[in-house]
Amino acid sequence: MVEKSNYSDKKILVLGLAKSGFAVARLLKKMGAEVTVVDSNPLEGNAEAKELLNEGFDVITGSNQAKLIDDSYDYLVKNPGITYSNELVARALELKIPVITEPEVAYEYSKATMVAVTGTNGKTTVTTLIQLMLDHSPQFNKSYYAGNIGIPISDVVQKATKQDVIVTELSSFQLEGTINLHPHVAVLNNIYSAHLDFHGSRENYINAKMHITKNQTPDDYFIVNWNENEWRQLSKQSSAQVIPFSDKQELGFGAYASEGNIYYNRHLIMNEDEIKVPGEHNVQNALAAINVAKIFGVSDGDIIEVLSKFAGVKHRIQFVDEFNKRKFYNDSKATNIEATIVALSAFKQPITLIAGGLDRGNGFDELVPYLKRNVTNIVVYGETAEKMIDAAKKADISNIIEVKDLQDAVPEAYKQSAEGEVVLLSPAAASWDQFDNFEQRGDQFIDEVKKLKGE
Repeated sequence: MVEKSNYSDKKILVLGLAKSGFAVARLLKKMGAEVTVVDSNPLEGNAEAKELLNEGFDVITGSNQAKLIDDSYDYLVKNPGITYSNELVARALELKIPVITEPEVAYEYSKATMVAVTGTNGKTTVTTLIQLMLDHSPQFNKSYYAGNIGIPISDVVQKATKQDVIVTELSSFQLEGTINLHPHVAVLNNIYSAHLDFHGSRENYINAKMHITKNQTPDDYFIVNWNENEWRQLSKQSSAQVIPFSDKQELGFGAYASEGNIYYNRHLIMNEDEIKVPGEHNVQNALAAINVAKIFGVSDGDIIEVLSKFAGVKHRIQFVDEFNKRKFYNDSKATNIEATIVALSAFKQPITLIAGGLDRGNGFDELVPYLKRNVTNIVVYGETAEKMIDAAKKADISNIIEVKDLQDAVPEAYKQSAEGEVVLLSPAAASWDQFDNFEQRGDQFIDEVKKLKGE
């Protein structure tokens, strides 16, 4: 059965498969669109392309040349990671064909309430905490999470009803390709400098992030980290009701932390020590989630239950295991300097740090004060190894080891560490020099720790 929509009877090119492209192509067909799928990977070994071919889609593989699109198309839906300089995307823009991303299509179809979360760091943790808390909300039958967290929104909107809520993690890549996306609640967790190679400038990056609130009205809510003046000023761009959170100052309303306690609208909720996952950043993540939970009537008791049991998200300062009195943590999601600063700040114990990855042209001097605090050894690898060594020397770290790859880094880090130390993978760089994504990098770290233990 065809679901009528703005995409019904429209000719649409979906560029890039993987999870989101595969899901959105199917959803568009369900919505009555004429869909052509283009993927640069060859058909051999391309399971998604083969499946769509079997389902009757027009699929072109092994190319993404500009000639594949013309002015007969109404939309181009691109994989978020494909740049706007891609020749097929650039040609679509020349032809004035709207270039959008999967969340835009999924929002058009959705009947559920939408909560959207963005920010440079902490998106996945905040998204997960909100979803867990909203499972206790009396206003919804069921809560789901989706988006950049690894679950296509296009799949979730097909099962979520108007009695449900979908908590979506949205990256700047996804948000830049939205036009009508309109979440009832939007969360801006923080904004640092990241992905500037993709967006071209910090200003463009911020503008993409702010798409999350551009269609909100006074009937909606915009949750904003109040710790930095820049973020407070950005909140003025929103027409929604702004609800702040902060762990740096007391607030008249909204969630805040003060003297080891967490409050909402000046009402005591819990002690910071009751939050299971370590680190100042996780206090901020909890505050953001509390603001959303309270909009939808979640009780203090249910909030406390979630925060006291939640053990963290995979690849985000994830406790992996303990071996010979050393604790191993996987923070592969730290694809930028700010995320690694957060990870280093989360521990009081001495740290043996594993770092390195894709060289985006930046240095690592910002890390130096944090490396000085409690990093006793550093093991570096990848394209950024020399720059990381330079930062380590500036931090007066005497034990600096360079290895070829992560497979060598883990046993070397164990060898260099001492009892009572933390062995932390927090690369401060993207994974694409040696891995397909940060998840693959984190999974290899976990596997290497298992090898150490003989498992």
